[in-house]
Amino acid sequence: MSWSTTNDLKAQLIRLWERGELLRDLVQGESRFPLRLSLKGPSSAELVERFEAVRGWIAELTAIPHIRIEWRELNHRVLGSQRVPQSVWVDRLDDALALLGKRGETARFDRLLALTRAQQPSLLAWLAKRPLQALELRDEWERLLTVVDWLQRHPRPGIYLRQVDIPAIHSKFIEVHRGVLAEWLDLALPTEAIDTSQSGVGRFAARYGFLDKPARIRFRVLDPNIALLPGAALPDITLDADSFASLTVPIRRVFITENQINFLAFPPVAEAIVVFGAGYGWDALAQVGWLARCAIHYWGDIDTHGFAILDQLRGRFGHVESFLMDRQTLLAHESLWGKEADQVTHELPRLTDAEQALYDELRDNRIRKGLRLEQERVGFQWVKAALEGVTGNGN
Repeated sequence: MSWSTTNDLKAQLIRLWERGELLRDLVQGESRFPLRLSLKGPSSAELVERFEAVRGWIAELTAIPHIRIEWRELNHRVLGSQRVPQSVWVDRLDDALALLGKRGETARFDRLLALTRAQQPSLLAWLAKRPLQALELRDEWERLLTVVDWLQRHPRPGIYLRQVDIPAIHSKFIEVHRGVLAEWLDLALPTEAIDTSQSGVGRFAARYGFLDKPARIRFRVLDPNIALLPGAALPDITLDADSFASLTVPIRRVFITENQINFLAFPPVAEAIVVFGAGYGWDALAQVGWLARCAIHYWGDIDTHGFAILDQLRGRFGHVESFLMDRQTLLAHESLWGKEADQVTHELPRLTDAEQALYDELRDNRIRKGLRLEQERVGFQWVKAALEGVTGNGN
């Protein structure tokens, strides 16, 4: 039987609730009621053939609370005058909420709406867009509004989140809710209080003028004649990005590797350092002006992600050369090949012709599906020989 059941009618209202439309109407001051629900009933033939079933169906509909049935009169040639449901209506929002069991949640939403309208009316657009998320945040709502109010009074405060002094609100609260606060602050703050060049949850502090943890750059000196620290030969050093940018030592060559053991075991090279890489993040290095005067060699995995990182690094430093990311190195280590589970396939415009050819072979799976050679599997003697080719004398 394809006639509309109680669950079918209720499902139409559930969809409106799950899309947030019933609550959105409250924010926007609109109403879709009286609301006609889609109703599928028996045909004339079914009235005769399944008369008892039709009577049962009608009894089920009339037993549904909070709806109004519109009837139509039929003069059936066999059954005579009959009255059957023509349409079903829900006349008021409250009727729909009662039918769905959502009166309590709507009352809580009404409270959030009243608070927002009174304290931060600029956030009503967000409330209309994400009403169900608002309900999930109801226990934190007043504190979230307080954070927005504080930032309106202290735009771009220039302090760490830990230093925000709001009663009953700690920095962890702000950190946990950075996603929703970012959406709110974009609506509630003046444009000059937002650094739109900074985006994403990880850049929350920079976007709204808080101090952020300084980026750290870890490097090793590869030349024993460069004395950065007294008494330390080839030291392993970590500096904040500003201090790294201020170095005045005679460095002509910089190697970047993504693997920690390769970083620690990298052989000595005259007037050179090796940097422990940052994957897909090069913002800290991009601020280091003296790197433009250095030869830069990037050593990553021979896989599609390795070439994608190389391409991104060249977006910061166009003169970067790849190191041990060639077809000869790949084929020489065939017994050590691994598999890359999730490949990059988009175009990488900054690769050389040779790099592009190898990248195409990898992403198109021409040699083997998901082929990958991790940098730490390259033999150490192979590394030393490659260094001789780069430096001319291996040091």
